[in-house]
Amino acid sequence: MKQKNKQTNFLPFKIASFSIFAFFITYTLFGLDGWGSKATNENAIGEISRWCERVSGGLLREPSNTLGNLGFVFVGLYMFYKLSQDATSDKGISMFGSPSIAMIYAAASTFLGPGSMAMHGTNTEFGAWLDNLSMIMYIIILWIYNLKKLIGFSTRIYLTIYLLLVTLYAIDSWFLDGGFGVGISLFELSIGLWIATEIVVKFPNIYGRISSGISVLVIQQLFGSPVIESFQNFQNNWEMLLYFAPALIPNLKKPSEIKYSPWFFLGFLSFFGALLIWETGVPDHPWCNPDSWLQAHMIWHLLCSAATFSFFKLYRTEKYLN
Repeated sequence: MKQKNKQTNFLPFKIASFSIFAFFITYTLFGLDGWGSKATNENAIGEISRWCERVSGGLLREPSNTLGNLGFVFVGLYMFYKLSQDATSDKGISMFGSPSIAMIYAAASTFLGPGSMAMHGTNTEFGAWLDNLSMIMYIIILWIYNLKKLIGFSTRIYLTIYLLLVTLYAIDSWFLDGGFGVGISLFELSIGLWIATEIVVKFPNIYGRISSGISVLVIQQLFGSPVIESFQNFQNNWEMLLYFAPALIPNLKKPSEIKYSPWFFLGFLSFFGALLIWETGVPDHPWCNPDSWLQAHMIWHLLCSAATFSFFKLYRTEKYLN
């Protein structure tokens, strides 16, 4: 019976491995006849892509930028394997306080690979849609989890909010403009909410409330997006107000004190380091070499996969001090 239970608990890892295998087979079969019409914002074969690398024919339109996404695949499968091990242990899966949320994190981290590979490998509208969807599926996990800790709602409510946002974004980004009809960039907003909620979780007091939204604006300024210009063009940047929403949560639930391990800082350094490198991987940047196998956007992918790995280690091993 115990052996049978172990085999059952390793099922998610087996499903994830099979899904990745099926993706590569499907990708290859569809690509053998060419990828058809390119997306309207992509360039023709032989020209320089939006992400610096020269567009090639064959299965991979941007070879280096595409293969850099294998980092997500390997990291994601590692997550499923470790969660499978946790499931067979006496304590079970304690990550996020919920096996369901833990599996969603592993699935979203893994899907970042195929999603981005579809975009860089095919340069099609469908590939771009998958890429954007995969990023949303990952980034919203973190700030919704922080809200769960601050407000104290249940895992069922968490899953409802997560699935609703993913579904609405998937429909809106395919049929409309991905801005929910009001010009919101859910990805950029989610990064801001992640930072703001992280501060309030760490400092659930007046100082955390005051500094949460301000910290997002400071980081925005540091990464080359002038805050003054954003305010001057407020009608297109009004979602900045939402960065201050976590500070308005009444009666903050003070979660157990979490000891922030080096994985937390490594994750943030990897992600924000990736953002800095991302800005160099465009055609008009002096560092752009379209014919080099080493592409800045490829490094962006690898560093982002390192960030997802670091946060996985953090949430899987976080220690509660009380």
